[in-house]
Amino acid sequence: KIEELPDNYEEANKEKRTKKVKEVHHEWEHLNHTKPLWMRKPDEVTNDEYVSFYKSISNDWEEHAAVKHFSVEGQLEFKAMLFTPKRAPFDMFDGGSTKKWNNIKLYVRRVFIMDNCEELMPEWLQFVQGVVDSEDLPLNISRETLQQNKILRVIRKNLVKKCLEMFGDLAENDPDAYAKFYEAFSK
Repeated sequence: KIEELPDNYEEANKEKRTKKVKEVHHEWEHLNHTKPLWMRKPDEVTNDEYVSFYKSISNDWEEHAAVKHFSVEGQLEFKAMLFTPKRAPFDMFDGGSTKKWNNIKLYVRRVFIMDNCEELMPEWLQFVQGVVDSEDLPLNISRETLQQNKILRVIRKNLVKKCLEMFGDLAENDPDAYAKFYEAFSK
């Protein structure tokens, strides 16, 4: 069977063959351009920024007595900021199961992991507040695996060293502040 086609048949067929495709285009706006305080170099951070950061993580109304901002590179890599408060917390010498023994916040690659990581600081340095951001810990870490983690033991050893260094610097640079610190924490 032979049919005769109209003259505009090819044009009509072309229109039917083309598909209409919807293209979705998302434009993202980066809202927070600032790096976390502990990721910046210590030279770039002002004392006011340290004070406001300390007040936000510690809920303290006073300034800190001393700060230690450092990064460790080598067998493992982490950045930390440690603060010594001016006065001892009122419940520092209380014991019990409800006691929060640690004030160090643990981050892994700038993702918050844990608020009360007891493996980071020994009990006798429980008053030190701060932030530790590790590059080497896995992101999906649990409390059980934290207890057996060798990386955490090395971080703990470095934090204790840096705390003692911070107390030594406070004694050298500001003997009056160190005397107040010693009086508050030596009970």
